[in-house]
Amino acid sequence: MKLNRRNFLRVSAAGVGGMAVGHWPALASSETIHPALSAFDTITLGRTGIRTSRVAMGTGVHGGMRESNHTRMGAENAHRLIRDMFDRGVRGFDLADLYGTHPLIPPALAGLPRDQFTLFSKIWWRPGGIPEPERPEPDVVVHRFLKELKTDYLDLVLLHCVEAADWPKALSRQMEVLADLKRKGAVRAVGVSCHSLAALKAAAEEPWVDSVHARINPFQMSMDGPPEEVAPVLKTLRSKGKGVVGMKIIGEGKLRNDEARKDQSIRYAWAEGLVDMVTVGFEKTAELDDFANRLRRVTQPA
Repeated sequence: MKLNRRNFLRVSAAGVGGMAVGHWPALASSETIHPALSAFDTITLGRTGIRTSRVAMGTGVHGGMRESNHTRMGAENAHRLIRDMFDRGVRGFDLADLYGTHPLIPPALAGLPRDQFTLFSKIWWRPGGIPEPERPEPDVVVHRFLKELKTDYLDLVLLHCVEAADWPKALSRQMEVLADLKRKGAVRAVGVSCHSLAALKAAAEEPWVDSVHARINPFQMSMDGPPEEVAPVLKTLRSKGKGVVGMKIIGEGKLRNDEARKDQSIRYAWAEGLVDMVTVGFEKTAELDDFANRLRRVTQPA
């Protein structure tokens, strides 16, 4: 393929710093070319109708008691990081009451149209984890989330950290209230973040679930079970139209300095068709740039 100067600059920009949005240009060839993946491609999360970037920014590194590495870096640094993520092409921001990161979003994304980014958050319904002992019903909690985030709606709200196989029965009241919030438009989609294989299997069978946050990498690092047992459940979730957001793709940071296994983990998630997107707790723009460059070397599943 011959490139004039303008096209050369456009193609080159796609490989520098993860700045470009979209696919690489198709090569003129008689062979079938599966386009490389961009972290910043727009994907649709299952059948939720939510459209966002393939890679979202997570904010829960070492999170608990409404703190995380993102709150601990200081508000000004966090605001700059979040805005830099958006400017590079990230359109999804993964939050939680547990992390205390809601207040970081409005200053960081001030002035941007609300439909240009997506906000995911999670309700901490379990004992401990947050300062208050009370656990109000989700309508009270979500109303607070909306005020903290200065928004009229949340794209996705999850029940955070479900582990029991019977969680749909145990959390039926919370599910009912969230379903009502969804009908009223305060929430676009609902689901769970899973922290056991039994809970993940239950999510695959539960009609209420629109989307699941699931831990996945090929090394069983901070995961719900062996990859060979988790992967089929993720494929079942996707086959039923439920969104799958991969977590722990870098092994909860354990693969940060392991170049070969980091590549292997990124390739595994997409080459096996296990996720719609992932959330990664980037703490530096360089980490996003590195992830985006590695993802670009992965081709779409045939």
